[in-house]
Amino acid sequence: MTNSINSSENSSSNTQENSCNSTHKNSRKKRYWAVIPAAGVGKRMGSNIPKQYLQLAGKTILEQTLSIFFQHPDIDGIVVAITQGDPYWQDIHQSLSDTEAQFITVAPGGSERCHSVLNALKTLSNHASDDDWVLVHDAARPCLKSSDIDRLIQQLSDTENGGLLGLPMADTVKRCNKNQEVISTVDRSELWRALTPQMFPLTLLKDALNTAISSNALVTDEASAIELQGLKPKMVEGHPGNIKITHPGDLQLAELFLSMK
Repeated sequence: MTNSINSSENSSSNTQENSCNSTHKNSRKKRYWAVIPAAGVGKRMGSNIPKQYLQLAGKTILEQTLSIFFQHPDIDGIVVAITQGDPYWQDIHQSLSDTEAQFITVAPGGSERCHSVLNALKTLSNHASDDDWVLVHDAARPCLKSSDIDRLIQQLSDTENGGLLGLPMADTVKRCNKNQEVISTVDRSELWRALTPQMFPLTLLKDALNTAISSNALVTDEASAIELQGLKPKMVEGHPGNIKITHPGDLQLAELFLSMK
């Protein structure tokens, strides 16, 4: 496991100082940070508690998600956006080991996902460099494979604008009117389902979200904010087991996928 945000920053600083005579500052190795917006309530789940705190295979969904990034060797730290005074998060935080607790920074959650992510990026900016990479991941996607993180990093680190995990649309897609009557069949050949993580340079994403929110575009994923800037994020094919827990039946499916990891 990598060190905490603060110790990672100090280590990077010491490395740069030791190598300043032979290495140009701009060649500094970029770091990778995870951002987890976890301030939602999950109304469609029909639960008395926010869905990220439901039990899944002996832990909460959020704990399962955090463990993916704790264990990945390329992740330098995690910023979690939490609703202020969230009692369920306090229980999780108290159960973390000292190493895990140092690995996490908490940012204030917002009214919408985009606000939570932006708050997390502002918090991260106090520790990370402008061109470090940020992987924004849904708290309710606990089945993400480490190999998908590897694939994102491998395929996007040399790009300027970043990208996201996704899956090609396999089903026939219908467009319906408000009465649920089919009015057309949509060509699926260029359609993908957007997944997470979505990986972008820190300052690029922060500026894009600021612009979107300022124009009242409450984007539902980070790639949408980048697209509004006229940029084209790259789609990276992910694993179909990276499901988002939305409805009660998804818990059993997620437990099955976790047992196969």
